[in-house]
Amino acid sequence: MTVEINNESGVEVDEQRLVALAIFAMDSLRIHPQAELSILLVDTATMAAYHEKYMDEPGPTDVLSFPMDELRPPKDGEEPPLGMLGDIVLCPEVTAAQASDSNRTPEQEADYLLIHGLLHLLGYDHAEPEEKQVMFGLNDRIIAAWTASRG
Repeated sequence: MTVEINNESGVEVDEQRLVALAIFAMDSLRIHPQAELSILLVDTATMAAYHEKYMDEPGPTDVLSFPMDELRPPKDGEEPPLGMLGDIVLCPEVTAAQASDSNRTPEQEADYLLIHGLLHLLGYDHAEPEEKQVMFGLNDRIIAAWTASRG
């Protein structure tokens, strides 16, 4: 799997950990081993501009996802499709500011939102209660497995 990360946020972030988490999650979801993912870390002004331009919402947000090939996790017995997942844009300043609201550290919040963004790239959503239960449950399971794998 190819995961490219670019930190333009001006905030020190453990980029290697985010890449390792993305690879762990993609492995867990049986995403094709040659799939490509891009992670961009931006400052609040840039995130606000993206949020307004692409979502027509004011102000910065924590994470945005831009799918490319609309890949989906394979069902049992299916081969994973090859392609580009897309881009995840995270704003470390926003994630750090909201971490305590979620009872997480800033690092844990960034991890959670990275997986949240990845699941959006894979077609998961949370607009409806049933969708939210599935997506957030999967997000929680991936984070729990990641935490357990790190000892």
